[in-house]
Amino acid sequence: MEGARTHNLREVSVRVPKHRLTVFTGVSGSGKSSLAFDTIAAEAERLVTGTYPTFVRNRLPQHPPPDVDRIDGLIFTTIVDQRRFTGNARSTVGTASDIASLLRLLFSRLGEPGAGFSPAYSFNDPSGMCPRCEGLGMVDDIDLDRLLDRSRSLREGAVRFPTFAPGTYRWKRLVHSGLVDPDVPLGRLPSAKVETLLHAEGLSLDDPGSEYPKHGVFDGIVPRLRDSYLRKTPSRLTAEEQEGLAGVVTRGVCPDCAGTRLAKGARESLIDGRSIADWSAMPVGDLRDVVAAVRDPSVAPLRQAIRERLDALDSVGLGYLSLSRESRTLSGGEAQRVKIVRHLGSALSDVCYVFDEPSTGLHPHDVHRLLELLAKLRDAHNTILVVEHHPAVIAAADHVIELGPTGGAGGGRVQFEGTPRELTTTETETGRVLRAPLRFRKRPRAAQGTVTISRARSHNLRDVTVDVPLGVLTVVSGVAGSGKSTLIAGELPRQHPGFVVVDQAPLRGGIRSTPATVLGVAEPVRDAFGKATGKHPSWFSANGRGACLVCKGKGVIITDLAFLDDVQTGCDACGGTRFNPEALGARLHDRTIADVLAMNPAEAAALFGERSPIAERLRWLDRVGLGYLTIGQSLDTLSGGERQRLLLARHLADAGPADDLRLILDEPTAGLHGSDVDRLLVLCDELVDDGATLVLIEHDQRVIAHADHVIDIGPGAGFDGGSVVFEGTPSALAEDTASLTGRHLRKH
Repeated sequence: MEGARTHNLREVSVRVPKHRLTVFTGVSGSGKSSLAFDTIAAEAERLVTGTYPTFVRNRLPQHPPPDVDRIDGLIFTTIVDQRRFTGNARSTVGTASDIASLLRLLFSRLGEPGAGFSPAYSFNDPSGMCPRCEGLGMVDDIDLDRLLDRSRSLREGAVRFPTFAPGTYRWKRLVHSGLVDPDVPLGRLPSAKVETLLHAEGLSLDDPGSEYPKHGVFDGIVPRLRDSYLRKTPSRLTAEEQEGLAGVVTRGVCPDCAGTRLAKGARESLIDGRSIADWSAMPVGDLRDVVAAVRDPSVAPLRQAIRERLDALDSVGLGYLSLSRESRTLSGGEAQRVKIVRHLGSALSDVCYVFDEPSTGLHPHDVHRLLELLAKLRDAHNTILVVEHHPAVIAAADHVIELGPTGGAGGGRVQFEGTPRELTTTETETGRVLRAPLRFRKRPRAAQGTVTISRARSHNLRDVTVDVPLGVLTVVSGVAGSGKSTLIAGELPRQHPGFVVVDQAPLRGGIRSTPATVLGVAEPVRDAFGKATGKHPSWFSANGRGACLVCKGKGVIITDLAFLDDVQTGCDACGGTRFNPEALGARLHDRTIADVLAMNPAEAAALFGERSPIAERLRWLDRVGLGYLTIGQSLDTLSGGERQRLLLARHLADAGPADDLRLILDEPTAGLHGSDVDRLLVLCDELVDDGATLVLIEHDQRVIAHADHVIDIGPGAGFDGGSVVFEGTPSALAEDTASLTGRHLRKH
């Protein structure tokens, strides 16, 4: 590749070896993802898409050529990122990893009594799904007492659901159906009439009003709600519709299948006394032993294929998951590792796989097993590109490319190309971090009291009682699935509501939200433009008068492809700025609103004055390691770790005295370079020294070594975890032979 200028890349020219594991590293925002994903992977996808027929091409994402002088030698490329699985309730760990189809085949051969061919064991096939819940395992019932206000008439809004509110087209259909008098309260209407109003399906009306549609066919309120909202994927519903459903729908386990999703025949078909539902509900680590006990030689190849997939899931630290777990409940890191397992079973070779920080959420004990899987993919004649910060992943690479020297506009240049050993001798940011020894805190700060988590039994916790010190930095460690988050992010704030959890959950607002809106500076910025130009502030909102008329202020055109992921293409009318020409014509200090939103926090703070309230809030972005973001960047483009640090910045900007702060941070170093981790630890020390209490759920050994107090949960994952293995200082943990975390600390 020669002369790449995508995003912040500065004329980058590199040679990436094929059939090798190449790691792209560098500080946050240095251009790693721009090079690996937005240049190499995007151009490969664009070229492959160009080989398809026009009909297919028109239904796939359309990428413009990347800004690069020359790029060649590309091969078929697939991205394995940390995007969560879509919100389809029918997708499970078993279906997403392709293990479910193998289990169905096994049960169709050996299950007694037999239920039929393999589809008869699938909850996604009519022959195998429970007829009551249609293979979902849950049934949604509309609570009519919540839905209806029987003291009101239809005209007054007796149906408590937003799309049936007075004035809506569904309300008009009810009022003009002619079935009942729309001015009589529901409670005074004949019960038979109300029953028709509620449950009729495909009813031909005798005498509808003139405003009723000409087809004259009526569907009742309940069928309308069921078909238009209940059966839709939640992500396809508006926030108002989701809130409305939550108010009128009760959800419970299907009484017919007890949540297994399967028809009676599949539930009663057994191998060694267990059904396919029993197998799917077991943790992967336990299911391996059950599969190994199947000795019938007629299914030996099938059993071997299942064992290999289960071993792969276990080897990437997912042995605590069950195959029946819904895919949408997985974290981004868990979802990515499930995708790795699926690709391991692929018959394709000479493929380029691009991974986005696959070590995220993994304990050091699990990272080496992840590296074994990546090596297997590479050795099957594939090319592996990994965007990563973890020292162990960098050390395992065949080739390393470091970008920098800083993030944002100060990055985008190649700092190093070569082997990991050569990198450790350089003066780059990554080279210095790799050489730096692990340093334990010499004088842990004294606790200012404790709070106690008493008899915690959620999920896999085993009646845990543990003290959490106040006024210090506490790190909670343990392998993935050991129960850390359940104990600290779940039980601690439940038993002690003064603690606030700052996690990596998706932020509300989606594509329209930005760091500026989350941090609370968007409105002051609009007000400043309004005062300077004399226009109403709404002209400087992409959600108000200033919105581009074509993309409605989103900056992209979104095409809904039903069961596939939505396709986004840039808006040509506004060039992605999201604003219309009139809004872009107004200027503050010779800058348009789009120019300001394209600035990083430091540039925006300088524009509005370093002592302004806007600048004071923006400075928190830099202090939590997000100084490279633009303040108008869509939240959809942020990783889980970036979203969490953005929430932390907002919380700190809003917070009062530090001694009132009791914060829980769930893996705050996710996606951070080692040098950025050091900056985050400086911020943590400043907050603790001012009286705050910080509890971090972490795998990063530098963070663990820096703590005042460590609580290690384990010893293993799932049923093998849920106990307190160690409490004390980091240096004492390193001497504890029973702790996996301690063993890895000792190695460093």
